[in-house]
Amino acid sequence: MSQLFRRKGVDDYAPDLEPGRGLKRTLGPVDLTALGIGAIIGAGIFSATGAAAAGDALHVGAGPALIISYLLVAIACGFAALCYAELASMIPIAGSAYTYAYVCLGELIAWIIGWDLVLEYAVGNVAVAVSWSDYFKSFLAGFGLHLPAWLSTTINHARDTPGLLDSAPHLFGIPIVFNFPAFAIVALLTVVLVIGVKESARLNSAMVVLKVALVLGFIGVGAFYVKPENWSPFAPNGFTGVMSGASIIFFAYIGFDAVSTTAEEAKNPQRDMPIGMLASLVICTVLYVAVAAVLTGMMKYSDLGVGDPLAHALQVAGLQKLAGVLSLGAVIAMTAVLLVFQLGQPRIFMAMSRDGLFFRPFGKIHPRFRTPHVGTIVTGLFVAGFSMFVDVSDALDFTNIGTLFAFVLVSAGVIVLRRTDPSRHRPFRCPLVPWLPLAAIFCCLALMLYLPAITWIRFVVWLVIGFGIYFFYGRKHSRLAASSGQ
Repeated sequence: MSQLFRRKGVDDYAPDLEPGRGLKRTLGPVDLTALGIGAIIGAGIFSATGAAAAGDALHVGAGPALIISYLLVAIACGFAALCYAELASMIPIAGSAYTYAYVCLGELIAWIIGWDLVLEYAVGNVAVAVSWSDYFKSFLAGFGLHLPAWLSTTINHARDTPGLLDSAPHLFGIPIVFNFPAFAIVALLTVVLVIGVKESARLNSAMVVLKVALVLGFIGVGAFYVKPENWSPFAPNGFTGVMSGASIIFFAYIGFDAVSTTAEEAKNPQRDMPIGMLASLVICTVLYVAVAAVLTGMMKYSDLGVGDPLAHALQVAGLQKLAGVLSLGAVIAMTAVLLVFQLGQPRIFMAMSRDGLFFRPFGKIHPRFRTPHVGTIVTGLFVAGFSMFVDVSDALDFTNIGTLFAFVLVSAGVIVLRRTDPSRHRPFRCPLVPWLPLAAIFCCLALMLYLPAITWIRFVVWLVIGFGIYFFYGRKHSRLAASSGQ
């Protein structure tokens, strides 16, 4: 049993940071903050906001109290971000929560969290790619361009659309229906990420500037169309509605931890990683609260249960051209999210492969571009493939529970490492340990409890599959076990 919880020391990662072995260090604090904003502002704010306010089949709506939901999630994420910042500054290695868990909690927990992060990055990106496709079609429609329905939707949506399956081309009697735009954007970004992270960061920074400007534009213009009576009742479903809304819009905050996956590419990770995570979280929280206030003031909350609530509010206000511009902003926003999450997942695979817990090719670095090209390509194929057929609603809650679970383990890791290695130099120290990490754990568990039962069932099944891979492959190939003669 003790073998399952063997831990790597912080110093064990020193060889991976030797010149010429690790990834190329090119990212400064502005780059890292932009990566965080690029990952955070996306499908969550442009799509999930409406469902969180109005409610859906599995959740009751928060109503105008969505503002409180955003603040509560920001507090939970802020606690977790401080824990991430301490560990990222101590262990500037690609791998994010997986690496931290290996140092703090042991090999089995590290594997669990590494496998769990696939839900955040890869499965989450499936949801983002599908949302990107929907907004892209809306943007094209503004110019009178329409893609064939069978070429731009998922099979489940096609089944719910009368006549679509009959009008689609058939092969051996089977209708051909898939979401080509979602596939195409993921494929394009995969090529960009293989070429190099600095080029990817520059592209992301440009998109971040554009989409923040558009979000500010919505806030500035929409404020003139706010009707205070729409804010009443403020919390139609009470605290249950606020927490239910928080469990939905948590997806809107996923991304600040993606900054930690680039620790090995930061110029000064001990200083810049905390700046990137905390600054991006604060900036996005201010924008989110303002958007929620304006959106629920422009329309009755019960009318916001649409896929594009911000654009819909502008259309109802008679601002058709601005709604079209906002659709363009959503396309840009979600492109940035796709880019950052596609960047993060291969680096987690790379870290796991280095430790022998995951398949060896995922640890290879391209000799010219200095990027984990095998993991990048495989991740691209996975996300692009599933995004052609999977609906966004099937992925959102699954992504949320996986990410919340990762936050719980990282917060616990800070407490454990303070006990097991108290003299270790910590360039950034999380305040109020153990109380603040315990608060992070409590907040994340509370949000998990408000997720639907079917999501918990899927999560348990996913973990069981992960256990199988570890015991049949990872445990046998563990480099830590080999070095200790176990």
